[in-house]
Amino acid sequence: MFEKLKEMRNKVRKELEYIPNWPDPQNELRMLFWSKRMNSLGKKATIKKSAKEVLEECMLYLKNDYPNFEFKYDENFFK
Repeated sequence: MFEKLKEMRNKVRKELEYIPNWPDPQNELRMLFWSKRMNSLGKKATIKKSAKEVLEECMLYLKNDYPNFEFKYDENFFK
């Protein structure tokens, strides 16, 4: 059990390397991505989602608060 959680955290940390943390709304994107991505990898996940799907979901949610902000991420990594 602990090893699975450790693997999940390492996977999400690696993915976060491809999402910049600056300017400020980017850090909110990263925090939301961490939470939603961990849930998508967990054993209680009803639907398995890719990192790209989770990222798009997070950006769509944050567009409500930051409608004019263009979120940045490494598009090649999240293909």
